[in-house]
Amino acid sequence: MSKHPVHSYTPWNRLDPYRGKFFEGRWPSLPQMFNISADRRPDSPCFEAFSPEHICLTYTQAKEKILKVADYLWSIGVRKGDRVALSGKNSPQWAVAYFGIIYTGAIVAPVDYSLSDEEIEHLVDFIEIKGIFIDGDRFERIGQNGKYGFKISLEEKEHEDCYIFNLPDVGKQPYSLPVADDLCAFLFTSGTTGTPKAVMLTHGNMVSDAWLCQKWMNIYDSDVFYAILPIHHAYTMLAVFIESVCNGTKIVFGKRFATNHIIREVKEGGVTMFLAVPLFYNKLLAGMIKTIEEKGKLASVFFRFLLVLSGFCKKVLHINIGKKLFGFVLDKISFKNVRICISGGGPLPPSTFRTLNQMGIDFVQGYGLTETSPIISLNPVFDYEEKSVGKVAAEVEVKFINTDEQGNGEICVRGPIVMQGYFNNPEATAEIFDDEGWLKTGDVGYMDNQGFLYITGRAKNIIVTEGGKNVFPEEIEDRFQTFEDIGQICVTGCILDRNKKSEGIAAIIYPSSECSGKITDAEEMQIHMEGIVDRVNENLLPYKRIRKVFVIDEPMEITSTKKIKRFTVKEKYKSLLSEG
Repeated sequence: MSKHPVHSYTPWNRLDPYRGKFFEGRWPSLPQMFNISADRRPDSPCFEAFSPEHICLTYTQAKEKILKVADYLWSIGVRKGDRVALSGKNSPQWAVAYFGIIYTGAIVAPVDYSLSDEEIEHLVDFIEIKGIFIDGDRFERIGQNGKYGFKISLEEKEHEDCYIFNLPDVGKQPYSLPVADDLCAFLFTSGTTGTPKAVMLTHGNMVSDAWLCQKWMNIYDSDVFYAILPIHHAYTMLAVFIESVCNGTKIVFGKRFATNHIIREVKEGGVTMFLAVPLFYNKLLAGMIKTIEEKGKLASVFFRFLLVLSGFCKKVLHINIGKKLFGFVLDKISFKNVRICISGGGPLPPSTFRTLNQMGIDFVQGYGLTETSPIISLNPVFDYEEKSVGKVAAEVEVKFINTDEQGNGEICVRGPIVMQGYFNNPEATAEIFDDEGWLKTGDVGYMDNQGFLYITGRAKNIIVTEGGKNVFPEEIEDRFQTFEDIGQICVTGCILDRNKKSEGIAAIIYPSSECSGKITDAEEMQIHMEGIVDRVNENLLPYKRIRKVFVIDEPMEITSTKKIKRFTVKEKYKSLLSEG
């Protein structure tokens, strides 16, 4: 008998009363889904932002603005299947533009706003866009001399005539809403300088993912989602933006990833659903524990006792007493009303996962790829495993290929969430799919007999040691997440002996700013970091232990979701790693 409770929760059945009235078939398109939510909750808040000025739109008000944008786009020649780019900071204007584009049947192409002007133009040129929505500070530089058919500003300042909320009223236009099988979005995964990869997702891909992953969590009408990570990224787009619209709840858009700013917006917006990357949660938890420890040893011991007690009640008895025990701590960071925290975009230390759950927050982590809309698995809020990325979403199949002696194999996925392919790139599409339609993720992992999925690492990042053992760098890097003196770490292969061509494991470390402020001598810093590595090595199998430590004095290049650009780092420090 399974030790975990069985749940047959099927939230997507809530769509049944609207089938035949708002849509046909299994899934609605995103515009059809928005219409359902606007019909169900017309006066409820939809999009809200507090900076630079306070904006709050109800579902009715948001729909009016969306329809006005869609009508205008159709009037200037945008048609079904056309591509329209969208690049800007998180905002209600961004959200209205997104839906305004897809209401016409056109395909939205969200672009990372942190890229350079040249990189943005390289991406949008590849998919041959009809026009672009963009923030005001880049309006003049992107698409000069009429390069793109039209440009609409997401900010009013200095661009009143072409500001999204000031577009002319052209009356109702004769477009038809897209259906589930129509293409909805092109999401870029790589290729800012080389050949881009534009993932083609249908409306059905994203709507099905938003509903099917809800099998593992309850979402209520009273919930409020918070979008602080870049919304162009598949993770935030689905888990916050689309998830919220599907459920008719409110989204609060945050623009500044600063702790004090986030805490204020969470409180003012009444946020209950909070999504972030592991780095944020690690720092948040470290700050809370530091506050407790400053009250003395007795307070610290009592705090940890209460954590264990609360964890036992929640995990074993399924009774959540954490909010009552730790409400005074959570209230200081405005998290007392936060119901669920979701972590994604990278691995989370089990200790962070466990502690936040013990404090009363339903804390879960998931796993996915842009190519899978993106959520493949999610830890059930009522039935979680700290070291796992959760259980696979309903109606999604997973298999493992090329398994090793430890049972780790490449994860392959099939189901309604899987993309249609890469735009204008049949070679890359053929490479990622097998003959039976399984998508090869490139990630390696395994599944236990309870159905929980575990990720070991990326197949392409495997380090083969001198003893012939396979080591996943991500598995080792995870052990360093709770060390505050380490700002960044990249574990990679290195040459131990040039003559023997033997490969070992190295760590490239960039100290945190706090640590650099305390230790200014390079030799002392090297010794300090080697000491931390030694502590981690003690709990690693011999063949996984780090043999070389390189301390660097400048941060490693990262993506917009705070992941280290591993290939770039390895190339930059290639000479160090090959010294032998």
